[in-house]
Amino acid sequence: ACSAVRPLSKDSVRLMDGGGRCSGRVEVLHRGQWGTVCDDDWDMRDAAVVCRELGCGEAVDVLGNSHFGPGSGPIWMDDVDCSGSESTLKNCTSAGWGKHDCNQTKNAGVICSESTEFSLFFYDNTLGVRLVGGPRCSGRVEVLHENTWATVCFEDFDQQDAEVVCRELGCGPSMELLGAAAFGRGEGQVWTEELQCRGNESQINLCPKSSTLTHDCSHDNDVGLLCAGKKYMVRLVNSSRPCTGRVEILHQGQWGTVCDDDWDMRDAAVVCRELGCGEAVDVMGKAHFGPGSGPIWMNKVACSGSESTLKNCGSIKHDCSHDSDVGLVCAGKKCSVRLVDGGSRCAGRVEVLHRGQWGTVCVFGMSTIAAVVVCRELGCGEILRPIWMSHVDCSGTESTVKHCGYLGWGKHSCLHYYDAELICSGMLKSVCIFNQSIFY
Repeated sequence: ACSAVRPLSKDSVRLMDGGGRCSGRVEVLHRGQWGTVCDDDWDMRDAAVVCRELGCGEAVDVLGNSHFGPGSGPIWMDDVDCSGSESTLKNCTSAGWGKHDCNQTKNAGVICSESTEFSLFFYDNTLGVRLVGGPRCSGRVEVLHENTWATVCFEDFDQQDAEVVCRELGCGPSMELLGAAAFGRGEGQVWTEELQCRGNESQINLCPKSSTLTHDCSHDNDVGLLCAGKKYMVRLVNSSRPCTGRVEILHQGQWGTVCDDDWDMRDAAVVCRELGCGEAVDVMGKAHFGPGSGPIWMNKVACSGSESTLKNCGSIKHDCSHDSDVGLVCAGKKCSVRLVDGGSRCAGRVEVLHRGQWGTVCVFGMSTIAAVVVCRELGCGEILRPIWMSHVDCSGTESTVKHCGYLGWGKHSCLHYYDAELICSGMLKSVCIFNQSIFY
C-alpha cells in the first residue's frame, strides 16, 4: 500500500513577535520545523518576497540583530539572495539549508506595509499629526495636542501646511486640500491655533503657530488632505519647493540622512521616481539644504538607476558627517490644473483636477488675477489674454488656483459652452508633469 504524502504547508514562512502577522522575526518552515533566518545580506528584495508571500503588501523596512527578539531552534537560511520576484522565500538562493555562520542574536526581521507596527509608526507614534478616514496617505488632518487628537479647520490650513504633513508621514508631495469634512466629521476638540508652516519643515511641530484665529470653526469644516500616494521610505526636506531638498530615508522607524560620497544622477533618479517627482534634474552635496540630524543611514550609494526604491541600492556604512548630507532637485510633481485644446500647454480651456477627475471652470465671475495664478502655477509666464472665469476669487498670491475662493466643488449654474479659456505667454519655467512628460 502506498503511504499518503503530506502536502507542503500553505504557510512556509511567518513573521513572529512583531505585534501582528505582517511584521516580526522571519521564520521558515523546513522539514516540519520552524527556524530563523540570518540577517547577513538581508535586504529589501528579500523582504519584498516575504511580504508578498504573506499577502502583507509591500516591504517597508528590514531589520537585523534580532530586532524582534531572538528565535529558537535551527537557523535555516543565511546569505539569502532574492531577485525580488520569487513567489516564496524558499525559492531564493542561500548558503544552503541549515548552513550558516551566525547565531540567534542576528535574526532577520521585516516590517510590511499592512502591519500594525507600520500603522502605529505613521499614526499613533508620529510627531503630532495623522490622516484619518481615507485610504493610505489621505484623510482628515488631525493634530496631537496634550495627548488628545484635534481636527483642523479648512480655513486655517494651507498648501505649505499640507506639504509638511505629507512629508512627515512619508507620503510624498501634497496633491489636494479638501474642505467640508470630505473624510467625515471628527470628534472632540478643534485645533485652536493656526499653523503657519513655511513648507520646508520636516515635521509639523517645527512650524510656527498663531493663537489668533479670525473665525470660529466646527467639525463641518474639518480639513482633508490627499498626498501623492503610498507611504514613502524616502523624503526630501528643508526646501521651499516640492520635490527638492535634503534626502532622508526611513530605516528602523527613524528618519536619517544620506552621505554625498559617490552620489550621482543615477541615485537621484531612483529617489525622484520613488517619490513620483519626475526626472532628476540636479544633485547637491555638502549639506546644500542644511545639515540633518540623527543617523546617517547610507554612504557611497550605488544605484543602477532602475531600482524601485533607494533601499534596494547598494551602500556601505558611513564615514562622514552631516556636513556631507546630500540633496537633489527633481523635475516636479503633477499639476492640478491644465490648459487643453489650445495648441500648446500654455493656452486653452482651463481644467482642474479634483478627486482624480479633470473638470472645467465656468467663465463667469472670475478675475484676471485668478488667470494670473493659473499661468504662474503652470510656469507659463504672464497672462496674454485675460478671460473671465466663474466665481473664482484669487488674491494673486496663491501657488495654485485651487487655493482661491470659489462657490464650492461642482456648484455652478454654467454650461460647458461657457468653459473658461486662457492664453499665457508661454515662457516655461515650470516643474509640472502631465502624463509623465516633463516640461520646463
